[in-house]
Amino acid sequence: MNRVKPDIRTLSIKQIGTFLEEKGEKAFRAKQIDEWLWKKSARNFADMTNLSTALRALLEENFSFKTASINNSQVSNDRTIKAAVKLFDGNFVESVLIPTKSRVTACISSQVGCSLTCAFCATGKMDRKRNLTVGEIYDQVVLIKNLAKEQYNQQLTNIVYMGMGEPLLNYKNVIESVEKITSDKGLGMSPSRITISTAGIAKIMKKCGDDNVKFNLALSLHAANDKKRNKIMPINESNSLVELGEAIKYYHEKTGNRMFYEYIIFKDFNDTLMDAQELAEFCKISPCKINIIEYNSIDDGEFQQADIKKVDAFADYLTSKNLIVNVRRSRGKDIDAACGQLANKS
Repeated sequence: MNRVKPDIRTLSIKQIGTFLEEKGEKAFRAKQIDEWLWKKSARNFADMTNLSTALRALLEENFSFKTASINNSQVSNDRTIKAAVKLFDGNFVESVLIPTKSRVTACISSQVGCSLTCAFCATGKMDRKRNLTVGEIYDQVVLIKNLAKEQYNQQLTNIVYMGMGEPLLNYKNVIESVEKITSDKGLGMSPSRITISTAGIAKIMKKCGDDNVKFNLALSLHAANDKKRNKIMPINESNSLVELGEAIKYYHEKTGNRMFYEYIIFKDFNDTLMDAQELAEFCKISPCKINIIEYNSIDDGEFQQADIKKVDAFADYLTSKNLIVNVRRSRGKDIDAACGQLANKS
């Protein structure tokens, strides 16, 4: 019976050092191995060319590399690329490359499926199979980074954890992945260019404050009214707007960071000036920015995209209240790569 070899990327540099010493190798080799794993993005032991052949063979004998890879991809008319990323166990997640003239954003997943069943989201129609590992989250960033270079000769500038899954329900691995992505010993990206989106887990939002996180935190709000939010986001029943408000205030006091709100605007549901007034009132909790997002239809057709005039009136009202507002037009809609459409159809 073949023993299951642990993924080397689940080990700390200290654990690798201990293993090497037990095998009669120099402990400093652990630093070299760690550099190959997280700075140079090695995908197998053969890549580690400054290690001896014998050491590489020893690592191969004792550890595995559970890497993710792009199985196939689709290119939108607006140059957005959706990648079906295959995981070591045959599961898939979707990652998206979103290019503009001034930036390239990687939208990455944190879970296989999702447990939150938001009514407007295709991923929410799936079951949550499992959390992604630190390495699988990191791999998505590297894959999209390489894709941006190969396809558009552009550098990756921003990362959003807005793909499949609820990042705060995979908090430990998400936080560790941010560390690998931002560390000088990893990819060296600025945490200010990373945004983690949550449907609203008040307890863990407070933990973000306790941990004094440096990335941006975004709340998928979509209604500043408990009755409406309960209807589209069942998580609100156990994380009400009052509780979320307390968590946002706590988070801001601890970190000094402004909050980002995502507000998908649905036809005849949350698109009135009364809805805008409720949102403006909620935004008094702490400094914030608001992204108003066009709705992207999914197969069930329960919700529709709001009229553009109502979207503009909604945004104008918020602006009149001295709030920072950005209306985000859909990207990648024709390949089901837009917000809320990721459903693993590949």
